[in-house]
Amino acid sequence: MSSKILDKQGRWRNKTVAFRVSPEEDKKIETAVRLSGMSKQDFIISRLQQKEVTVVGNPKVYKALKNELASVLKELCRIESGGEVSRDLLDTIELITMIMQGMKDE
Repeated sequence: MSSKILDKQGRWRNKTVAFRVSPEEDKKIETAVRLSGMSKQDFIISRLQQKEVTVVGNPKVYKALKNELASVLKELCRIESGGEVSRDLLDTIELITMIMQGMKDE
């Protein structure tokens, strides 16, 4: 038998938790995970335990911010030509703003 792989706190994670989400919910989760720089597992566990998610700036986070800002710009250009502002876009802008504000404070 192979040896058990423990997490940072010495726990053996042998339980699986699974749930279904809509494509829109999945997109929001994936965006938040990318912008946090954390693994999806660590991000979801932190949020479920109502812990604050601290974003540590690194190249991966920088690239995610750059890509998300590009998609926000694309959506804003669409809106400028008479489109409607979606709640998802506003949520993404709010998340980016919080991350950028946190980076500014450091």
